[in-house]
Amino acid sequence: MTEPTSTRPAVLAVMNLPPFYPGPLREQFTVYERLHETNPEEFARVAPTIRGVTGGGESNVPRALMDKLPALEIVSIMGVGYDKVDVPAAIERKVPVTHTPGVLDDEVADLAIALMLSVARRVPQADRYVKEGLWATKGNMPFARKMSGARLGIVGLGRIGKAIAQRAAAFGMSIAYTGRTERKELPYPYHPNAKALAEAVDFLVVITPGGEGTRKMIDREVLAALGPRGYLINVARGTVVDEQALIEALQQNVIAGAGLDVFENEPNVPQALRELDNVVLTPHMASATHETRQAMADWRWPTCWNTSPAAR
Repeated sequence: MTEPTSTRPAVLAVMNLPPFYPGPLREQFTVYERLHETNPEEFARVAPTIRGVTGGGESNVPRALMDKLPALEIVSIMGVGYDKVDVPAAIERKVPVTHTPGVLDDEVADLAIALMLSVARRVPQADRYVKEGLWATKGNMPFARKMSGARLGIVGLGRIGKAIAQRAAAFGMSIAYTGRTERKELPYPYHPNAKALAEAVDFLVVITPGGEGTRKMIDREVLAALGPRGYLINVARGTVVDEQALIEALQQNVIAGAGLDVFENEPNVPQALRELDNVVLTPHMASATHETRQAMADWRWPTCWNTSPAAR
């Protein structure tokens, strides 16, 4: 393991680094990859030298970890969300927390549309139907649900929400939204909460930030309001949806179906969800293309964190 030097600041990676990232990172930094988990004794030895923490959108950076890093200068997250970073603790230490907004908007919006189409038109089921030879033996599949022209509700109309709305408009969908505040500059109808929005739409797309303020926002009442012809799409955080309530709603046909890219206890997805035929599941892959992940990695360390000796 390379020792930190005056020209090579030490960085703790709190996630498994993607394959394209370690090379450029190690050109500038001494990188300790998940050392706090794999070798606590060695971590305790080098912790006083660590100046930066890097992680992904689901990485946990609690106060207890920051307490062990007296030289910490920055927490840099590769992702739009940073709800598992103890931001108040970072503010107390005057440690900036950076993330990668904007660069992944298109990819997440694309996957939201893909999930809507997949669950409504039953694309995964159709793929299996053909591959298993059922088309030849059983004839045509049952009819699916039209998405074009349907009513779309977006929970959280930030950058990604607006990108989803732009795409949905091309499908002739009417668009409404809810959020913390009404955006009067936007042309879409505003609803005061998720339940009111769910009552008015056919597809409910969740793209609100995670954290305690939105935990289980999509609960039994919201799902009941969405109704037996409604579909839930979650490309936000698994914590935003009451997962057990969703499973029961899908099992009991309280809603028509769901498209989910995120889950409450990733990567562990409940068996009950995996067995359902009216749900499409993807493994938290909304931003997972070569192009976007590379762009996210390129943004990860802001230019304001100058690593030269003169800057220190």
